[in-house]
Amino acid sequence: MIDNKIIGKIIKQIREDKKMSQEVLSGLANIDRSHLSKIELGLRSPTLNLLYKLADAMEISASDILYNAEAEAKK
Repeated sequence: MIDNKIIGKIIKQIREDKKMSQEVLSGLANIDRSHLSKIELGLRSPTLNLLYKLADAMEISASDILYNAEAEAKK
């Protein structure tokens, strides 16, 4: 099982690689910025629907997030 902290870390890494702020990403995904912050910190688990919204907003696939999270979990 993949830990919430790992998924949050991957979302944050991708967001920062794309030079997006939390405000921009949360706006594109239509969620509150504080909710995104809690996801990135591993305090909240994104629903599958939200994972797809975040991925779409970052112009990647949800499977990219999960693949990277799984690879990180195996380290």
